[in-house]
Amino acid sequence: MGRKPTKNLNLPPRMRARAQRSGRVFYYYDAGGKPRKEIPLGPDMVAAIRQWAELEGERPTGIQLAPTFLEAAQAYIKEVLPTKSPRTQSDNLEELSYLREYFGNPPAPLDQIRPQHIALYKTWRSQKSREWYASKGRQAPPNAGHVRANRDLALFSHIFNHARATGLTDAPNPCLGVPKNTESGRDIYVQDKAFDLVYKHARQPLRDAMDMLYLTGQRPQDIIKMTDQHIRDGAIDVQQGKTGKKLRLMIVGELATLIDRIQARRAQYPITPPCLIVTESGQSLTLRNLQKMFKDARNAAGLAADDSFQLRDLRAKAATDTADASGDIRQAQRQLGHSSLQMTEHYVRNRLGDKVKPTR
Repeated sequence: MGRKPTKNLNLPPRMRARAQRSGRVFYYYDAGGKPRKEIPLGPDMVAAIRQWAELEGERPTGIQLAPTFLEAAQAYIKEVLPTKSPRTQSDNLEELSYLREYFGNPPAPLDQIRPQHIALYKTWRSQKSREWYASKGRQAPPNAGHVRANRDLALFSHIFNHARATGLTDAPNPCLGVPKNTESGRDIYVQDKAFDLVYKHARQPLRDAMDMLYLTGQRPQDIIKMTDQHIRDGAIDVQQGKTGKKLRLMIVGELATLIDRIQARRAQYPITPPCLIVTESGQSLTLRNLQKMFKDARNAAGLAADDSFQLRDLRAKAATDTADASGDIRQAQRQLGHSSLQMTEHYVRNRLGDKVKPTR
């Protein structure tokens, strides 16, 4: 009696899947015997099952191919993903690449995915992150891949629920009851000294961006999209790309000075570029270019390139300083565009901690 298979349990009896070095999966029919004989069935799963049925002496029409995760993911991409913001779409597609690699090679039937497979995915995703760090010659942190696994599985859960709602499966969501990895959250507060050091070595476009990020408290991907058309009635109209939240940033104080400086620089070009923050040649600034400028300035400043200071940290610095200066965290909440005060409290107090008085 042969050994009971421990993987690829979605395949019919005596059908095996073998991953090649190229990454492609080929299917075989285990004919048994000594030595064991395997008959190639090809890389196409449906065609392979037809051949399996012929070898088993059964009719191919007797095989019920259950909907797989790949089918559910494809339906989700077509029907749900277009309704999300561009940033979320980009993030979801990145997350989906890992989910496809794990649950799609070979394709896993939805009704056979169990909570234990979700738990195993977390371990697998952590290992993938460690391999990435090793490929860069960097030491992996103890929690490598923990946050990414949580994001991946959040998407998996959405896809599975969509499959349930559309009738692809009536199986329970396997994510239920599986605890997420613990997340500590980012708690970096950019000190003025670090800001000034990077600013000193920054090119002019980066200086404009750093000032705009700090004074407005917005995200990098939002400030590089600001144009003249967003300036109305003494304010900058912003619709945050991540949440869709609309804000009017009053052009007063240092922000007014910054806008004047930016407009003066833009006026030097023969054709005035539409975006407020532009390169030295007057071209629109991409997020990738902005991040590259920042890393170069950070390295030139002699600061460790270990992600201890990232561009996105200026949003938290802005909110923390706003709350500290005004004594009202609700001012920071409005600046960030948060839907709840609790979210802002967690965001701000993780950076510097609560300000408390001594006993006497």
